[in-house]
Amino acid sequence: MKKISLLFVALLVFNLIFASEAFACACCAERGEYRISTAKPTEYEIGLLQDMKYAESAELYTDAAGFDSIKGLNGIIKGYEAFDWSSSTEYFSLTNSFAAKKWKFSFKTADGKNGVLTLPMPTSMVQFAADTHENDKGAEPILYKEWRFKGTVQSGNGFFASSIVKPTTYFLVLQGRGNNCTNAEDFKYWRLEITGSKADYAFFGKMNP
Repeated sequence: MKKISLLFVALLVFNLIFASEAFACACCAERGEYRISTAKPTEYEIGLLQDMKYAESAELYTDAAGFDSIKGLNGIIKGYEAFDWSSSTEYFSLTNSFAAKKWKFSFKTADGKNGVLTLPMPTSMVQFAADTHENDKGAEPILYKEWRFKGTVQSGNGFFASSIVKPTTYFLVLQGRGNNCTNAEDFKYWRLEITGSKADYAFFGKMNP
């Protein structure tokens, strides 16, 4: 009887270990993996969007042309160009929320100007993942991930108001790394482009863990 009990315990432990390894492998990425898909967001993915936390600052994307290549932000040009970058690297503070399938990006400039963009989640999203080829052979690959959302801006107020006329569109990209099991903590960066007849600008920033 004792031998039978020990055998049962051994089999139970073996099954638990096997199940744990099988679950882990379900999350494992493969060398050379590359995938891209377009589909309606699932309830799980919507839940992850609700769990994601954005850092409390944002940056305006500029190139060598500066504001000559930006359209729609005339109300903040003087303050942005006069900002003392030696004392701080944060001209824009940010509050972000995602509820009822809408994002609200609330910006505030260092000189006190406010602007809010309201972005309804589109009916479909693009998911992209690819092996970064950074790990040695034999180690589990790291996937670079993107969730991409393209939609129409619902509204813009404050210093965004003059640039938001129908149909102004947005392109929001969430960027991260991880394996084949996606968690909110995988995503570390975001980028938001606004494009329309009176708008052509982009912001980017970090996610909080």
